[in-house]
Amino acid sequence: MTFETSTVRVGELSAYLARPAGGSATGMLLLPMITGIGAQVRAWADELAGRGITALTWDVFHGASTDNTSREDLGAKLGELRDEVALAEQTALLDHLLGDLGCTSAGVMGWCLGGRFALLLAARDQRLSGVVAYHPTVRDPAPPNHDLDAVALSTQITAPVLVAYPEADAVVSHETFARLQTALQSRPRGATFSQHFPGAEHGFSDSARHGTAVNADAFALSWPQTLAFVDTLKG
Repeated sequence: MTFETSTVRVGELSAYLARPAGGSATGMLLLPMITGIGAQVRAWADELAGRGITALTWDVFHGASTDNTSREDLGAKLGELRDEVALAEQTALLDHLLGDLGCTSAGVMGWCLGGRFALLLAARDQRLSGVVAYHPTVRDPAPPNHDLDAVALSTQITAPVLVAYPEADAVVSHETFARLQTALQSRPRGATFSQHFPGAEHGFSDSARHGTAVNADAFALSWPQTLAFVDTLKG
């Protein structure tokens, strides 16, 4: 499918847009990992657009990404992110997907820090049709700038959720993921699909980590299932 890409302005925000020619009824808000809107995240957005889905990507660091900034410097910016500010930006982008871009339904997909925000946004905004959270960075204890409890708030999500967890995650403990899974499965509405990959590491979806075979193998198994899940959300 033919698609077009651009960097767009949504109010004061900048965002990466990958859109099928002529637009689409279905949208997906992408919430990046520490890379920001780097090449990997743009590739995922482009792939979704090629499948007929309008993908709009949040600019986490307001212009900084692995295109122009080291991962170490991007990591130093993590402590500057505040939950309410980030969620307000994401909501503005969701409004744009469901407004000016003409989508009649929209889901959210996030990786690492974006995976956590995908859960938080879905807990707050019932318009979302589905949620994908790859290795969501839910730390215990929470850092000072994590004002909201992603595990507790996950019980408020009404949309279907697909969550992927790598067994060798050095950032999110087994106990924390178990609490998240329990919270999601306690919901009276919304199916929960959990992926668990023995030996895979935090961030295994990033191609930069695919030099380790277990990460590459995990993503090769995970991604087609994720795309199939996303296809069910098409309006």
